[in-house]
Amino acid sequence: MEERRKNRRMELSATLLMKGVNGEAGNEVAIEILDVSKTGVGFSCSEPLNIGAVYEAHLTIWTKEVLDVFMEIVRIEKVGPDEYSYGAIFIGMSEMDGKRIEVYETIETMEQ
Repeated sequence: MEERRKNRRMELSATLLMKGVNGEAGNEVAIEILDVSKTGVGFSCSEPLNIGAVYEAHLTIWTKEVLDVFMEIVRIEKVGPDEYSYGAIFIGMSEMDGKRIEVYETIETMEQ
C-alpha cells in the first residue's frame, strides 16, 4: 500500500474521550490511540462512528497535558465483531498544540 501521510505517525499510549458536535448526543467514549501525528490520529473504538463526523476530543499526551482538539473521521475499518479502527484529521488545532506533538516526533526520531 502506498504511504499517503504527510507527517510521520508516532505510537502513543493514551486514551481519549470524545463528544459529538454534529448534533449527536454528548456521550463520551473512551478510545485506544494507535498512532498520532501533528495532523491526525489513528484509534480503535467499540462504538460505530461516521465518516465526516466531527468530534471534540480531549487528548492526553505523554507529558500528561490535555489537548482540546476537534477531529474529523476520514477512515473506518471494521477489525472485529465489535471493534473498529478509525483515522481522523485534526481540525483547527492550535499551532502550539501541533508543535507539542512535533517536538515529541523529533525526539523519538533522534532516539532511533
